[in-house]
Amino acid sequence: MENKLVYTGKTKNVYALDNGNYLLKFKDDCTGKDGVFDPGENSVGLTIEGVGDVNLRMSIYFFEKINAAGIRTHFVSADLANTTMEVLPAKVFGHGLEVICRHKAVGSFIRRYGEYIEEGADLPAYVETTFKNDDKGDPLVTRDALVALGVMTEAQYDDIKDMTQKITKIVADDLKAKGLVLYDIKFEYGYDPDGKVMLIDEIASGNMRVYKDGKYIDPMTLSKLFFA
Repeated sequence: MENKLVYTGKTKNVYALDNGNYLLKFKDDCTGKDGVFDPGENSVGLTIEGVGDVNLRMSIYFFEKINAAGIRTHFVSADLANTTMEVLPAKVFGHGLEVICRHKAVGSFIRRYGEYIEEGADLPAYVETTFKNDDKGDPLVTRDALVALGVMTEAQYDDIKDMTQKITKIVADDLKAKGLVLYDIKFEYGYDPDGKVMLIDEIASGNMRVYKDGKYIDPMTLSKLFFA
């Protein structure tokens, strides 16, 4: 029986499985602008052959590690031959929410707050949330607003923040062991029928800014260095 396509995303397609779970099919498309990769961009800017495969490999690696650490994720299993990942069903918050954890002041953070902080300055695992809305440029949203709008409860936000900082440490420590420095990383979360929060989507080089010896490492190079 053919899997039913339920959603076509920028970097993945989502199919419904007979067992109630979902299948994510990773694509070779990346977000960016004018042919240059940018994890913060809202549209597909380029296609890099093999990026779907390496994104899935990195996602498997980290999801297994995060699950082992007792942090809830949607990851069930993966099939590298078909570039697919089976995941648990999860409802997204609102129409989609992105959660960013920042160790360094770069990107949109420095664009917003550059008069208060130098580019590249250390940040204390700073967590921020943005609504996924291309037309509005993914607007920032605070904890109080998320609760007031009925997008999530205070407890769910606190869980997301705590999970984000723990997961970011797992990723950053792994990168550090390879001589790489994590500047920031982007996550997505959902919740199960009981309202319990879980990490969803992917954990791939395209969702993080990583530097080596003070120089930015592009996603494909990062994946090669990571699995070297």
